[in-house]
Amino acid sequence: RWKRAAAAGGALAAAGLAAFWLLTAPRPLDPSQVPSRVPDLSNGERLYHAGSCISCHRPPKARKDADPALPSGGAPFATPVGIFFPQNLTPDAGTGLGRWTSADFVSAMTRGLSPSGRHYFPAFPYTSYRNVRVEDLLDLFGYLRSLPAVRSPERRARVPLERLARRGVGLWDLLALRGPLFAPDPARGASWNRGAYLVDGIGHCGECHTPRDRLMLPDRSRALEGGPHPSGEGQVPGLRGLVARGRYKDVDDLVLALQNGETLGYDRLSSGGMGEIQENLSKLPDEDLRAIAEYLVSLN
Repeated sequence: RWKRAAAAGGALAAAGLAAFWLLTAPRPLDPSQVPSRVPDLSNGERLYHAGSCISCHRPPKARKDADPALPSGGAPFATPVGIFFPQNLTPDAGTGLGRWTSADFVSAMTRGLSPSGRHYFPAFPYTSYRNVRVEDLLDLFGYLRSLPAVRSPERRARVPLERLARRGVGLWDLLALRGPLFAPDPARGASWNRGAYLVDGIGHCGECHTPRDRLMLPDRSRALEGGPHPSGEGQVPGLRGLVARGRYKDVDDLVLALQNGETLGYDRLSSGGMGEIQENLSKLPDEDLRAIAEYLVSLN
């Protein structure tokens, strides 16, 4: 009797493990799905600043030999679930993107998978980047590959049961990546839609400004309403009702804030990492900043 129960339990455990392994299997993008494209480097640079890539991928201050203006990665990013070390985005062949293919890059940005098929932890905001058009992703990849190569060895994430947790991200992805992708609103103008595209896609504003549920999934019904800071300390303010709450007077006022930050007296633009974000956004052309401001001001 006990032997039969043990055998049944073992069979159930084996079936559960098999199901877990199947459900969490990485599903990289087929290279045939990525179009051939000569990258527009100026557009790639624009997207690089819109995504504030350097803010997370800057090298640690302790590395005196590393250029802080290049996204060679490695600075610790602390969260309640562990410490992560952002990827080297320079084209170094050994430690960066030098050997990546276009399909590798698009698969990482839209499916959260490394070239070797490992799941990235969602501290890397691929759930937002999946909203970016493939052509724009290829332009960004081209721009990154045009940067000077920097050797910066990868450091493993400090997460309990890291290998198992990484595989388990595949289950989380089944829920996180099932939502609809960005689509322009035909009832809105081109500038508003451009702003929505930048905010919800490459800008990944919702990663910090949208609250999450118990599974750490963004609560889409409360998009950009603010929530706990990703570091686990403090709160991230909401981006809705910016005019009604008296944060900004109008679209023009928000554009000035994004261009100049606290140098023109716009307070609370340096807290929680926003100082670097604002600095990066200030490098965008005026039409993009106006588009972002127009979209944000419309949110009530």
